[in-house]
Amino acid sequence: MDRAGPGGALAGGRGGPTALAAVLTGDAPARVLLLDAAPGELLERELGRYLDLGLAVTLNLRRVAEPASVRAGWAGRIAFTDFDAFQPGALQAEFSRNGRDGRGYDALKSRGGVPLRAAFLAAAAAPGPGRPLRVIGRAGAGTDHVDLPAAARLGVAVTHTPGSNADAVAEFALAQALALSRRLPELNTACHEGRWTSGGPSRSLSELTFGIAGLGLIGRALAARAVALGARVLGWSRTPVAVNGVEHVAELERLLAGSDVLSLHLPLTPDTRGLIGARELALLRPGALLLNTARGGIVDEAALAAALRDPAHPLAGAAVDTFEHEHAAFASPLFGAPGALLTPHVAGMTRQAMERAALRCAEQVAALLAGRADGVPVARA
Repeated sequence: MDRAGPGGALAGGRGGPTALAAVLTGDAPARVLLLDAAPGELLERELGRYLDLGLAVTLNLRRVAEPASVRAGWAGRIAFTDFDAFQPGALQAEFSRNGRDGRGYDALKSRGGVPLRAAFLAAAAAPGPGRPLRVIGRAGAGTDHVDLPAAARLGVAVTHTPGSNADAVAEFALAQALALSRRLPELNTACHEGRWTSGGPSRSLSELTFGIAGLGLIGRALAARAVALGARVLGWSRTPVAVNGVEHVAELERLLAGSDVLSLHLPLTPDTRGLIGARELALLRPGALLLNTARGGIVDEAALAAALRDPAHPLAGAAVDTFEHEHAAFASPLFGAPGALLTPHVAGMTRQAMERAALRCAEQVAALLAGRADGVPVARA
C-alpha cells in the first residue's frame, strides 16, 4: 500500500528527507537520472527535493521548456545531459557512456512513460565499471512501460505513485463526459464557423448511467463525483469491491449493455490489452459515449474509429486521452473520426497532482536506495 503522506514524505519510514540524506550522502552519493523533470516552476521543487535527499542528479534537458535558463540556474549543483529517450537505443547509450567513465546511474526517474524493456534493463543493471541500475521511479501510477519480470530478475526495484493523480484524472473524465454529452466540441465548431445552431436538446448527467470499468482509486473517485451529480453508476472490476452508490455488475458485457457513458480505469496488462474491441463496442447502448483515460492499448483504436464512422453504430462519441502510440510515435486511426475528442495524455496533469507525484517519487527512490523499503509502493509483475 502507498503510505506516502499528502506532502510526499513517507509516513511509515524511519525518518524524513533529512534522515535519508544522512544515509545517502558521502564520498560517492547515489546518482539518479531524471529523464523528464516536472514542468515549469515545479522543476525547481523537484530538483531541490532530490538534492535535499542527498542524491547526485543528472537532468535530461530534452523536454525542459527553457533548457538554457535551467542549465545556468543549476550549474554546479547538478549535471546535465540532452537526448531523446524515446529514440531506440538513446537511453542505453546514455547509460553506457556513464558506465564507461566509472559513474553510471543508481536510479532512473521517468514521468512520461519511456519504454524500459528487457534489453535496456539487462545492460543498465549489469556489473561493470559504473554502478548498476538499482531503482526505477515513476512519477505516476502506471508501470506498463517497464518490463517488470525482467526488472525483478535483475534486482531492479520499480516504484510508482498510485493515487497521486486520482482526483485529477477523475475530474478530467467527468469533463470529457460533460463535453461530449452536451456536444461542446461540435457547438464550438459551429460558432467559429458563424453558424447559430443548438443541434437540439442534450441530456443532463442525471439522465445518464455511468459504467465504470475498474474500481481502483481513479474509478472510485469518478464514481463519487458522478453519484454526487445525480447519475446512476454501474461498476465492474476484476476484483469485486463495494463502493458507495455504485451498483456492481459481475460481467463486463452487462456493464457495456447498461451504460450511457463507459469510462475505462484499468491498468494495461496482457489480460486487458484489446479488452474493448468491435464486439464490445457493439454491445453499448444507442447514443453511448466512451471515455479512455487509462491506457491506449486497452481499446482497439481501429475498431473504435470504424464505430464512430458508422452512422448506424450505437456509439455516438468517444473522448480519448491515451493512445497505443504516443509522443514522437503519435499516430492513430482516430485522427479525423467524427465524434472523437482527442487529448495528448494530460488527464493527470494538474499542478497539485504533478507536484505530489514528483516529490513522492523522489522520496521513494531515495528510500529504496538507502535500503528502507518499508512503506514504499513497489510494482510487481
